[in-house]
Amino acid sequence: MSDALSRAEIEEFWESWLQVNRDAERTGDWRVMADWYAEDATYGWMLTPDEHFMAVGREQIREWAIGIEMDGFDGWHYDYMATVIDDKTGMIVGFWKQRSGITDDASGREFEVPGIGGSWFGVERQADGPDAGTAKIAWQRDWFDFGAMAHTMGEVLKSGKAPDTLHARLKVFGHEVPGHYHAADLPSPVWPPPVERGDFTTQAPVA
Repeated sequence: MSDALSRAEIEEFWESWLQVNRDAERTGDWRVMADWYAEDATYGWMLTPDEHFMAVGREQIREWAIGIEMDGFDGWHYDYMATVIDDKTGMIVGFWKQRSGITDDASGREFEVPGIGGSWFGVERQADGPDAGTAKIAWQRDWFDFGAMAHTMGEVLKSGKAPDTLHARLKVFGHEVPGHYHAADLPSPVWPPPVERGDFTTQAPVA
């Protein structure tokens, strides 16, 4: 069996990922999505230049990235608007909108974080262990405008429609929260490990 995933395998994996996202949104429990990650996967994003989130390993992803970080966001949904798949590198980029499920009385529309948000994935066939031969997410990095997100959260709170669970979640922030690191202390690089190594460099610096 070749180590590289075929285009068809990547597309099949992606469809299963979209389905588990739908399932998680319906139940409000995102932790089930952890099973789509490799045992040693990393998942991170930037909040500020000196505050980053990073989970290392499937269980940290389960308990921190899609556990603590997602608790309180009942009814929120992250609809993928477009997907780009690169089967040569095993990378997927998904662009999503972050919507609250809460209606703004002034506009009649859902509160939504403005701007473009997304997730960048590296998908790999697992070589050994209980997941051997299957496709799993080896790394994920998200991007979004933190200032825009904070603004929308403030608007939701001002509307008086925020549930108690969201009020409680928004009190949990800062470097004391599990997975929140100063940039110098990150356990995995902001750029995913193979990208940071230069495995996929497409434009080298001018000498």
